[in-house]
Amino acid sequence: MPPATDTALAAPPAASPDAPPAAAPVTPPADRRRWLALAVVMTASLMDLVDVTIVNIAMPSIQQDLGAGFGALQWITAGYALAFAVGLITGGRLGDIHGRKRLFLLGITGFTLASALCGLAWSPEVLVAARVLQGATAALMVPQVLSIIHVSFPAEERGKVFGLFGAMVGMGAVLGPLLGALLTEWDLFGLGWRPIFLVNLPIGVAGLLMGLKYVDESRAPKALKLDLVGMVIGAVGLLMLLYPLTHGREAGWPLWGFVSMGLSLPVLALFVVYERAKTRKDGSPLVELALFRVRSFAGGIGVQLCFGLATGIFFLVWTLYLQLGLGWSALKAGLSGVPFSLAVSVAAGISVQVLVPRFGRKVLQAGALVMAAGTLVYLAEADRYGLAVAPWQMALPLVLMGLGMGLIVAPLTDLVLSEVPREHSGSASGIVNTTQQLGFALGLGLSSVAFFTVVDAADPATTAMGPVFVDAFQHALWWVAAGLLLVFALVFALPRRGHTGR
Repeated sequence: MPPATDTALAAPPAASPDAPPAAAPVTPPADRRRWLALAVVMTASLMDLVDVTIVNIAMPSIQQDLGAGFGALQWITAGYALAFAVGLITGGRLGDIHGRKRLFLLGITGFTLASALCGLAWSPEVLVAARVLQGATAALMVPQVLSIIHVSFPAEERGKVFGLFGAMVGMGAVLGPLLGALLTEWDLFGLGWRPIFLVNLPIGVAGLLMGLKYVDESRAPKALKLDLVGMVIGAVGLLMLLYPLTHGREAGWPLWGFVSMGLSLPVLALFVVYERAKTRKDGSPLVELALFRVRSFAGGIGVQLCFGLATGIFFLVWTLYLQLGLGWSALKAGLSGVPFSLAVSVAAGISVQVLVPRFGRKVLQAGALVMAAGTLVYLAEADRYGLAVAPWQMALPLVLMGLGMGLIVAPLTDLVLSEVPREHSGSASGIVNTTQQLGFALGLGLSSVAFFTVVDAADPATTAMGPVFVDAFQHALWWVAAGLLLVFALVFALPRRGHTGR
């Protein structure tokens, strides 16, 4: 099949059957190739999702082997999220300009090499640096996934595709903790936790080879230029906000951190002003500000930010609570999360195809409430059972949280991108992913306040740390519940119904 372009793909469905006799033999291979391309890009996205959750479950082993402190553990996760968030918009726009297939292949190659460096890391500092490199290369790879889906499938098929995408998120939630736990427990070749990164090597090589064969090239039909000044201003603004949040607790919350966060707001405002001027000048801004006039896009971005914040807090503190607080092994902690992961997969699979077409945005609101209810049930059980809590007692709150997450995560992406013009799909998907990762990074930063302040207040010499971690986990769950209630409120900004045809 010849390389696809946005101009060709954006043609109205009614215009394609101009010559019915000639169209019949061409359609089957086109469908087959694009579904194979979907499998390739979703596998790469799954690799990214698994990499996040697989690291969380191995944190205690990494801490013991490398002698990493809590600050380094936080940076192993936050460094990835920070580099990912800062680079996503640029990665999406680079795909629009230079070709989404080209950037996807470049990203998956870099991600695979960075994974090898993570697996070979000999100190916490090297591991953090390798994780930052991983995040930067993922920022080239991941925005192309949504862009390729957006330009390869017509609007009437995208609901099904994003339903599969949501189910894959649930699969990533299943595979990450389990694979991380098994690889850590097995201690393959005496490598301890290192295979959790090295497992990406065969997957990355296979994705690269299959991507070369099955993914077709596409780019924006109008010639665009890379907005280097906008890229620098935006990156500086995000770093000024996120770095103090992530590093503040480790540095004792210095004054410069608060000054930096305060000054990030005018820097980001300058970014908006510059992008408007860039649009008027040559029509090639880094961020298409006109996208925010689309109600579904603007409203969905707010939901993505708050949802990422809530989940960013939860997943980090949950792992520390299970292993450092309750003293569970990596395998036991990973298996305890299976009800959550299965619930995400089930809810994500039915939300787009069955529930959203009938109930619209109410599905997302129901998901936020169900997930918040699960959080409160978990909080009550942690308070009641303390260190004696069993995995089966966690099943109910985790199932509720998983169902709620599945109802949100699958339809939200489709809703945010439903009305975006295809020529701006790279920029739009970069913004969507950036917002999600920005929220996640903010959540990781706020875990310093929501979780680690309770841990730091305890004296290890006189206090048993197990109950302290339980108390810190309960304290963090209140933050998670508050974030989910904010998600519920922001969903009112979305259209009542998704737009299924353009």
